[in-house]
Amino acid sequence: MNIIISNSSGQPIYEQIVSQIKTLIISGELNEGDALPSMRILARELRISVITTKRAYEELEREGFIVSLTGKGSFVASKNIDLIREQQLKEIEDYMQEIISLANNCGIGLDELTEMMTLIYEGE
Repeated sequence: MNIIISNSSGQPIYEQIVSQIKTLIISGELNEGDALPSMRILARELRISVITTKRAYEELEREGFIVSLTGKGSFVASKNIDLIREQQLKEIEDYMQEIISLANNCGIGLDELTEMMTLIYEGE
């Protein structure tokens, strides 16, 4: 499992871990029943605190992405693709609402906002 931590990111380390593991699960790179590295091993590999990996795993478990079995480890949970997609759509809508509010505050109209989104989406 290849997780990359960015110290220059404004995002907390545990959130970076959660986000990257979610991406691996959703993309199918990690499948149902696959074992995750132990919290200690992941912490050692990433050179971070075990407390940070514990927090990430707890968040993933709370959101239903993994299951943890005492003495056995943490495993990818069976995925409910529709539920995961719905959660992601809600998150996108929340970000879009924030973008619209900022755009309104700056006097940016829908056409300009659409043009900006298109440029960013197409990677230009």
